[in-house]
Amino acid sequence: MEARRFRFLGALILVPALVMGCTSLPGDSAPQAIRPFERTHSTEDELAPIPGQEPDLLLRGFFTAAGNPAQKHQAARAFLTDSTASNWDDSAATLVLDRIDLNAEPGATEDSISYKVRGTVVGTLATGGVYTPENGEYEATMQLNRINGEWRISALPPGVVLERTELRNKFSPYELFFFAPTGKFLVRDRRWVYNGQPSLDTALLSLLMEGPQTDLAPGLVDEIPPDAVFTGAEGGVYHFTGFGDLDIDQRHRFAAQVVWTLAHAGTRGPYRVELDGTPVDPAHEALTVEDVAEFNPNAFAGAISPLYALNDGSLMLVDGTDARPVAGPLGTAGNIESAEISSSGGVVAVVENSAGSRAAGQEAPSSTRRGRSRLLLGPVGGQTAEVLTAGTLTRPSFEYEATALWTVLDGRTVARVARSTSTGELSQVEVDASSLDEPDNGGDDQLISVLRLSPDGVRVAMIRNGRVWVGTISRPAPGERKIVRPVEIAPAIGDTALALSWQQDGSLLVGTSSPDTPVWRVEVDGSAVTSLPTGNLTAPIVAVASSSTTLYATDARAMLQLPASTNSAAFWREVPAFQGTRSVPVVAD
Repeated sequence: MEARRFRFLGALILVPALVMGCTSLPGDSAPQAIRPFERTHSTEDELAPIPGQEPDLLLRGFFTAAGNPAQKHQAARAFLTDSTASNWDDSAATLVLDRIDLNAEPGATEDSISYKVRGTVVGTLATGGVYTPENGEYEATMQLNRINGEWRISALPPGVVLERTELRNKFSPYELFFFAPTGKFLVRDRRWVYNGQPSLDTALLSLLMEGPQTDLAPGLVDEIPPDAVFTGAEGGVYHFTGFGDLDIDQRHRFAAQVVWTLAHAGTRGPYRVELDGTPVDPAHEALTVEDVAEFNPNAFAGAISPLYALNDGSLMLVDGTDARPVAGPLGTAGNIESAEISSSGGVVAVVENSAGSRAAGQEAPSSTRRGRSRLLLGPVGGQTAEVLTAGTLTRPSFEYEATALWTVLDGRTVARVARSTSTGELSQVEVDASSLDEPDNGGDDQLISVLRLSPDGVRVAMIRNGRVWVGTISRPAPGERKIVRPVEIAPAIGDTALALSWQQDGSLLVGTSSPDTPVWRVEVDGSAVTSLPTGNLTAPIVAVASSSTTLYATDARAMLQLPASTNSAAFWREVPAFQGTRSVPVVAD
């Protein structure tokens, strides 16, 4: 995908419309609440121009103040002339830059000066605190004039520009929860909320009522009535209206959305929620997370994840310091190139190569490789049956409870194999991935080397020509699947990605060919790309996996592990069962 460029040739040229419509962020205005009014005090020093401040420092102060979105960026408008403050359109876009560089333009006078503002755009922050990664160059001209002896900004482009450090200083990520189409899972919808909110709980519930973010909405079910309203909190009770048409099950699911959104944000329960004047659950006037435990979004994190491994093309079960071949033919196959195991479904899917086993972890399709790949499916430790064949097949990825699996044929065709609930027969259908072929989404020349479904089945992560993409899975009709809204979420990694795996908190673990940064943690919205300890890792990292307690990686020498909760000084250690051998981790879901 070509890097998007953001350039302003003059102070009054409009920002390209990255974010359409109103872009008020959480914190623009407090939600309407029926609790008694209490004056709040800012937790940070008031940002305002300093008398006698030099123009470059005043401009720096303006960018810092722009991190406060309250009252249409009132703090930032104090750095503008009166007429400019009245006309500045702060809703055009909010761009996040890695850093802001200032250079004075020639032609400055005693009372007038212009600065060229430059930086690399790493993301945008849109309506409702939705972060979207970007990769492009920003350039704008801003003019300052001396008014009554004080410098003020007299001309600037529309929109807001933030340094990445200001985003992290002034905003924090929180999660709203909406339901997957199955109704079994709550799906995380990550939002950035201004830290100066007087009432975080009411801000989050207001966002919840506005529905899921645009990129995620096609893969979710939103049962909240379109006319429903959150009217605020009074006496510890959260009041909603417009829910008269919901049945008891729908009311319970809405209660789960509210409870888990508040609980994840640190708001202590129990929670009293009323819909149209009556408790959301007539049996419980106040709710706790135990009352909606069946929808616990952290359930995956608490699940036991058995560890398997591919060693010399055969499937092994790891038990502490020992590893033994699984029962059946897969334990001695010698030509398995990738595998996926579903503990909940009790099945295994493997990709075998007729030309023999490949080097550990090599999943990328290659037009020069001899032989063909075939997908086998069967019970763990039992006999398997061939499902399909192709020149290359990516590692299979199961939907929950192994009701279906996905793989990519020859780097291009995304296939979904599902078992009929009535006949038990397997059927293969092509997933509509046409959105990936669009020019803005990489085009049709990008081969998919890795494809992994999120545990909730709503997102799909892919490596395409070494770049990490995430898309949403929609369901146009029963049995049909479509990948929509694809976004490259880690441009900083470039085209070095080789392996990826979903972590149980919704982030991604990515292995690369980079010697300096072999393993990354990537947030699903692309807002943070963090290098994990390099320690004794030797690139390339050809396989990664994770459980609730441990991260795994196969580098150029061995299969290694690292505690999931660790610090940057930690070292990866060889998995005891495979010391001295190079194997590929397979964590059963």
